[in-house]
Amino acid sequence: MSLPTQPVSPKAAPLPPLPAEDPLTEAQWKTLLAITDTVIPSIKPMAVANTRTEVPATDNEYSAAITTLKALSPDPEADEVAKAYLQENASANPAFRESLRRLVAMYMPQSTRKEILMVLNILNTRAGSLLLTGYMTPIGDQPADIRELIIQSWATARLPLLRQLYRSMTMLSKQTWIKISPTLPRVLGVPRIPVGMVPGKGFEYEFIQFPPGDRPEVVETDVVIVGSGCGGGVSAKNLAEAGNRVVVAEKAYHWTPDHFPMSEADGWNHLFMNGAFVSSDDTTLSVVAGQTWGGGGTVNWSASLQTQGYVRREWAESGLPFFTSAEFQESLDRVCERMGVSTDHIRQNRSNQILMEGARKLGYTHKAVPQNTGGSQHYCGHCTFGCGSCEKQGPVVSYLPDAARAGAKFIEGFHAEEILFSSKGGDKVATGVRGTWVSRDVNGGVAGEPLTRRKVIIKAKRVIVAAGTMQSPLLLLRSGLNNYHIGRNLYLHPVSLVGAIYKEEIKPWEGAILTSVVSEYENLDGKGHGVKLEATNMIPSSWLIWLPWKSGLEYKLNAARMKHMCGYISLARDRNTGQVYPDPVDGRVRFKYTTSAFDKKHILEGLVALAKIQYVAGASEIFTVIPGVSTFIRSESTTNDGAGINDANFQAWLDEISATGFPSPDSMFVSAHQMGTCRMSATAKTGVVDPTGRVWGTKGLFVADASVFPSASGVNPMVTNMAIADWVSRGIARGLAESPRL
Repeated sequence: MSLPTQPVSPKAAPLPPLPAEDPLTEAQWKTLLAITDTVIPSIKPMAVANTRTEVPATDNEYSAAITTLKALSPDPEADEVAKAYLQENASANPAFRESLRRLVAMYMPQSTRKEILMVLNILNTRAGSLLLTGYMTPIGDQPADIRELIIQSWATARLPLLRQLYRSMTMLSKQTWIKISPTLPRVLGVPRIPVGMVPGKGFEYEFIQFPPGDRPEVVETDVVIVGSGCGGGVSAKNLAEAGNRVVVAEKAYHWTPDHFPMSEADGWNHLFMNGAFVSSDDTTLSVVAGQTWGGGGTVNWSASLQTQGYVRREWAESGLPFFTSAEFQESLDRVCERMGVSTDHIRQNRSNQILMEGARKLGYTHKAVPQNTGGSQHYCGHCTFGCGSCEKQGPVVSYLPDAARAGAKFIEGFHAEEILFSSKGGDKVATGVRGTWVSRDVNGGVAGEPLTRRKVIIKAKRVIVAAGTMQSPLLLLRSGLNNYHIGRNLYLHPVSLVGAIYKEEIKPWEGAILTSVVSEYENLDGKGHGVKLEATNMIPSSWLIWLPWKSGLEYKLNAARMKHMCGYISLARDRNTGQVYPDPVDGRVRFKYTTSAFDKKHILEGLVALAKIQYVAGASEIFTVIPGVSTFIRSESTTNDGAGINDANFQAWLDEISATGFPSPDSMFVSAHQMGTCRMSATAKTGVVDPTGRVWGTKGLFVADASVFPSASGVNPMVTNMAIADWVSRGIARGLAESPRL
């Protein structure tokens, strides 16, 4: 990647306005901010600290912290930055309260919000405070050091509710603060954009606009595709190039590449479903799913792995022989060729080098991960918030422009509310989609009130649902379909993490995110279930939320060491499933999923393997995110003693991991891959769509996204998703070509 000739500054992306009504009372805000300011406290020397609101540090503690931070920060004013960093508390920045308010008011399901507000109300009473904190004085009126003791006590409380409260409150505080802190980036030295990024020129899209009106606007087309992600993009290209009129309707909005990468404060809100706040009903698993023009293909990490043989055989044996056919392989190869998928131009960053080298030393099977970078070396760790160079060949750069050149039309800001049907001879025949279109604001953004809201009906001969695994089943359910399997069979590739600290500077945010994989443990049960070991995204707001919190000072000092850290995931091909369903109050996506003991065992084995890889690579400290497990600190005396992973202290620490397991409900998992909720099946009794992608019991209605996977793919699902969409859409094109003759 060559250096740009002038500084690059992405355009601002202001957020939509907050609802007028504040979801919290002032008393609730007082309690909540008292907790967040304990997790992320203002720390000052004892002599000058206001102990009501600031954590007092001894002179030695404070001096040592300043010295440590100055040594870590590359900022020319490191001394002032270190002091400001320690002094900053969570609520010092008005953006912190605004971000929390946005989360509670706009993203939190009403049932979850009620639970949070109930806990805050209980903490506001003397009796409730005694029950939850051990003190009669409410936590909002306690001095900073007592508040810290209370939250520390929650971490190891016998009552599961208190441990869950510790997890949710510390995670919420860290997550919100990291995104908006003005001092943290200066301490870390994280650049606003990738070093050396050359801005790319994106395709100039035109979107259909509708005038104001009281009656629904009607659009007529041959094919309407709901969703612009990987499945929708491939379908649009194929059907438009076959000579059909195509309309792609997307709920989110298009952001031009000069907005990318977005800031951490804005990117999570603009580019992800529900602001990336989608938690399982038991709160133990968090889903991160793209929701923007281009869907997950705009925010993923370029990993382009084809479906493995044992997964194809499993799917074929379930009555779907297509998956072991030459046609499926042709679809896989076709989508990879269009995106320029290869390993030829990979430059491994330090995190991925360590994974590969550690695996080699242990004899683990490993390889480079093909990238969809169109024959370019894409050395960018910021792609989670959009690719400003346009080197990543997601749908917005590849398939959707192809579709536009073939005549496809596009609508952004369209929420598909229901599929329309007619009845012919007892069959439900899809005739289009009804929904609400919300325009941009007067400035062409989304930060103000939209100029127009309009009901729109898109009439079509074929309807393709490609809204993603979390949303496609909801659209089918809203449309009156009652197949038992709609929303069920949810696979998530649940993930847990290992971190390591090295003496050398890693700068883990530099370079491509996921360019290597260790597959030694991918088949632990002999039936294709196990784990892949991969590097993970190391943007601060993705990584630092996982660092354990033991005290405010320790957390700040640990976070400041991020440039010496590597982060890795143990990603399970899950056997057990969950369910997506609509929230009974507001209809938004909800899901039931608890990582099973079977899958947890595999994830744990992967964590142990990752720890071994870090040990042989020379890490000075290794940690997991399992509650209660200590950090392994390497003894200098073991560096050259030849024992390697047989080091007795290291083995004892691995035993601690195995003995602890994943305590419930404290343990947290995350998912960036969602599959299966509109499962493809050989019969109507076992799934949602038939082998051609058509929804059982209907005509003219198809699903073409990862929701049709018969089970978990076991690899990053993009290429499998696109290949299935290639097959489904080509079949639809053939059917449309034949229908006039019929």
